[in-house]
Amino acid sequence: GRKMYDAARLAMADLGDKLVTLTIEDTRGDSGYAKDLAVKAITSGGVKIVIGPAELAAAQHLAKLSGTQRPPVLALADNFAGGPGVYAVRLSEADSAAAGAAAIAGKGAKKFVLLVPAGANAGAVEARVANALSIYGATLAVTLPYSASDAAKVVSDMGSLVEAPDAVVVASGDGSPVAVLAALKAKGIPGKAVSLIGTERWLERPIDPLYEGAYIATLDQSETGPIADRFKATYNYQPDVNVAYAYDMVALSAGIASSVGPNGFSKQVLENASGFRGSTGLFRFRADGSSQRSMPFFKVEKRRLKLVGKQTAGF
Repeated sequence: GRKMYDAARLAMADLGDKLVTLTIEDTRGDSGYAKDLAVKAITSGGVKIVIGPAELAAAQHLAKLSGTQRPPVLALADNFAGGPGVYAVRLSEADSAAAGAAAIAGKGAKKFVLLVPAGANAGAVEARVANALSIYGATLAVTLPYSASDAAKVVSDMGSLVEAPDAVVVASGDGSPVAVLAALKAKGIPGKAVSLIGTERWLERPIDPLYEGAYIATLDQSETGPIADRFKATYNYQPDVNVAYAYDMVALSAGIASSVGPNGFSKQVLENASGFRGSTGLFRFRADGSSQRSMPFFKVEKRRLKLVGKQTAGF
């Protein structure tokens, strides 16, 4: 919406005015209209890169299109998994869960349990966590889908399925994790023997006392701070994370145009292993369209996030 529009204008003023021409289209928050605008952009012949859409269904449609000559898409949709040439920009719950699990595995934990809301995203979260753990020689012993109504039963089942896990990862999806956390607390988790790992989706709600002791990998607010401050000074209203994502993608496009030239928006450049640094931290795009972010690692103490690791994984 307006915040992304203003963020793009700020990035253009900072970096892009003489390098790139940015055309901004209003999708009206309509997935069908967003899809039509994006398809028109990638088939017009003159567009070098598409930033957006922010609508999930529209991004998923673009990911299914065939053809290798189309310009790359930097999709701003939430919970988008990515696709070849259609890159997922935003931090997803799968990314956050995987980074948190990897940080604990890096400290020696070997056996993990994943509790994840039942539904379409469960498989993506499981795959990312399992992959991250394998790098450290750790394993995902079991994945247990749950709903808000059966949290206590699922946690009880966990006790009979897995003996002495080193860590439990709890994804929350669109809901609150507190029902699961209450059931875990009744079993002494987190505790000296078992770590609890949350995700950035937990932080969409006020920090609950049941979050105490959990580890969470999420974006570094100190990195987004300078852009947020200038945004507020320029437009006189408070930015959110959408501002940071939109600013970063316009800045990235301007940077590529400046350093590589107008034909620099290739897979080789966008998928380079060193990645890019923006106001949302260090990130890189993979060949399957997913993104990987290097994030700070926090522990919840007295309802605040305490930094315990500057970044969960270097590239």
